[in-house]
Amino acid sequence: MKRFDHGLQGRGEAGFTLIELLIVIAIIGILAVIAVSTYQDQIVKSRRAAAAACLQEGAQFMERYYTTNLTYANATAPACDAEVAAHYAAPSFVGTPAAKTYTLRIVPSGAQAARDALCGTLTINQQGVRGESGTASSADQCW
Repeated sequence: MKRFDHGLQGRGEAGFTLIELLIVIAIIGILAVIAVSTYQDQIVKSRRAAAAACLQEGAQFMERYYTTNLTYANATAPACDAEVAAHYAAPSFVGTPAAKTYTLRIVPSGAQAARDALCGTLTINQQGVRGESGTASSADQCW
């Protein structure tokens, strides 16, 4: 009669130890944290890019308004699409548009405001000068 030992003779060769499993779980956890953080950063950047595009469209609207009326005064602030409106307040003027000058701004709201300390509020004026209120070293980082 044959005896089957089911591989119990070489105990060091059977499966994984608890320490090995814990190390693998720790590595997977670290990778998951890095992946989620990177994903969140990309979401913030894509929402900021959509807001910047909306602000540039608003500047184009203002130039068309000026071409028709020969003044920026009495212009209304343009609106953004629903995707931008979900994460940014509607574009507004800094002060009141004058005959030859205006400054448009778009302010992040909700989670976007909390996560986007780099750029914060974006602005653009009649000369196309772009600005931001965050900690970025230049407007080029935000636009």
